[in-house]
Amino acid sequence: MLTYPHIDPVALQLGPIAIHWYGLTYLAAFGLFMWLGTLRLRHEPFASMTGTRAWTRKDVEDILFLGVVGVVLGGRLGYCLFYKPGYYASHPLEIFAIWQGGMSFHGGLLGVIASMVWFAHSRKRPWLEVADFVAPCVPTGLAAGRIGNFINGELWGRFSSPDLPWGMVFPQSGSMLPRHPSQIYQFLLEGLLLFVLLWLFARHERPRGRVAAAFLIGYGVLRFAAEYFREPDSYLGLLSLGMSMGQWLCVPMVLAGIGLWIYSGRQGVAKV
Repeated sequence: MLTYPHIDPVALQLGPIAIHWYGLTYLAAFGLFMWLGTLRLRHEPFASMTGTRAWTRKDVEDILFLGVVGVVLGGRLGYCLFYKPGYYASHPLEIFAIWQGGMSFHGGLLGVIASMVWFAHSRKRPWLEVADFVAPCVPTGLAAGRIGNFINGELWGRFSSPDLPWGMVFPQSGSMLPRHPSQIYQFLLEGLLLFVLLWLFARHERPRGRVAAAFLIGYGVLRFAAEYFREPDSYLGLLSLGMSMGQWLCVPMVLAGIGLWIYSGRQGVAKV
């Protein structure tokens, strides 16, 4: 049985300016996206596109900028709407208090989708082509975020067996019983494992939309499984059918992915 090693959330203090580990994980996520997006330019069919269809490093930079806006706005609004709608309806100004914490992956995903639609429209590219380009570059950022969750000592897991070698006590949870380090589970599953699978899958030419569909299905299934080890939010608990909010939000995600997979299979001419 392990005990959570208290880690100072502030990585570096420069006078009145505090640089937090969580902020650094976001920077790492954006840096990894830029690096992977640049590598993605060498993959087919993007490497062979010429003329107005050609993908460039500037495209990656623009997608990253729009994606950051989508993650922040969508993540915050998603948290307010999905997790605490009543509270924020009564305290609307606190929606803008991002520094107080509270971000939702599923809301961030919707924000990123909106930003990709904007990018595709502005560059006159098929939206699914953009989605297929972006999808394999996302999981490493999710992995970085889970490391940030662990450093902050938040989003701990449910109680585990005392015999579990990696069971961990999180004193900040209010209990000295061992729990699953679910942040690490999610880091490994929806971060590293999903990245490896998607990156290998995307290296070969696929029907347009198939890579994006694989991301939706893969993340949804892996996150759904990981939620069985993660402690539900105290103000929500478990919902219908004994499922957490995270699991319920994964259901439409997986269904959308399956629908997109079927749709993409019927687009035999358009390839990405």
